[in-house]
Order: sequence, then C-alpha cells, then structure tokens
Amino acid sequence: MKSRQTQKRHPLLPRLWLIGDARNDAALEQALLHLPRGSGFIFRHYHLSPARRRARFGQLARIARRRGHVVALSGNVRQARAWGADGAYGAPRRLGRAAGVLRLATAHTLAGLGAANRAGADAILLSPVFATRSHPGAKTLGPLRFRLLSSRAQAPVIALGGMNPRTADRLRWPRWAAIDGLS
Repeated sequence: MKSRQTQKRHPLLPRLWLIGDARNDAALEQALLHLPRGSGFIFRHYHLSPARRRARFGQLARIARRRGHVVALSGNVRQARAWGADGAYGAPRRLGRAAGVLRLATAHTLAGLGAANRAGADAILLSPVFATRSHPGAKTLGPLRFRLLSSRAQAPVIALGGMNPRTADRLRWPRWAAIDGLS
C-alpha cells in the first residue's frame, strides 16, 4: 500500500526548505543564493523586536524571491498576507484558514499530526527526525517512527530535525527542511 505521501502530490510545494532564525541569520543571504531555484524559505526570527523582525523579513524575502523561492512567515495567515509572504508556518491552531496562503503546520506527535490534519494544513513539518542542536538530548522520531507517523498525514510531510544532505539521503524522503544543515 502506498502512503498518502506518495499518493498526494502538491506541485507548488518545494521539496527543500531553509528555516531562518537567530542561529543562522548571518549566513542566510548566502544560503538563499545557493539553494536550488524554487526552494522554500521559512522566516522565524523570534529573537528580533517586531519592527526589526519585519525589516529583516523584507530583506530576506527580496533575496528569496529573486531566486524563485517560496517564502513563509512564522505566524498566522493574516500576518503572512499583511507581510506579503506566500505562506504561514506554525502550530495548527495558530495558522487559521484562508485561501491563497500556503499553511505549513508543525507536528511532533501523533496528536499534533491529527491537529494538522483537522486544520487542513497544506503541508506538515514533522520533527525531530534526527538529533538536532536546537534540542540537545531530546527524543527523536527516527526513520521508522517518522514514516509511521507520516503515513497518517493528510498532507505532504516535510522532514525536520537534524536534516542535511547526508541525513536526507539516509531517510529517502522527498521533502525536508533544515536550519543548520543548509546554512
């Protein structure tokens, strides 16, 4: 039996995603330029004040768009629209519903995956697949549990957590995202 991941295709959903935050901020301009054309970029930057966060988003979104990347903002769909983002990223309950905005839900458990399904997310970032610097010592899903959980998703799943080109090859999953692994 094929998983929903292979059955349900989203032609506009990038396969590769770079997530920006305080740790990789200094390298983001170069990282965005080196990503394959048409990749995705998720802007988090929770460490900045609201005004500085908005300004930094504008700077990075311009670079990303010149490379044909999809740009998502961590926040709800209303904020994503107001800032000119292509999508919103966050917990399913925070995203909201709106046409014309890509909704990327986060999930870490079967319950979180269920919430993303009920919210009608366009894609689900499921993590942590492997050990990650963001959460040292945290329990990881591992490839088997990641695949089992992904089979319950009603939207494409994007692997997150300890992802880089080497672990992506090991996982053999069509979509993945990274913070450190791409910057």
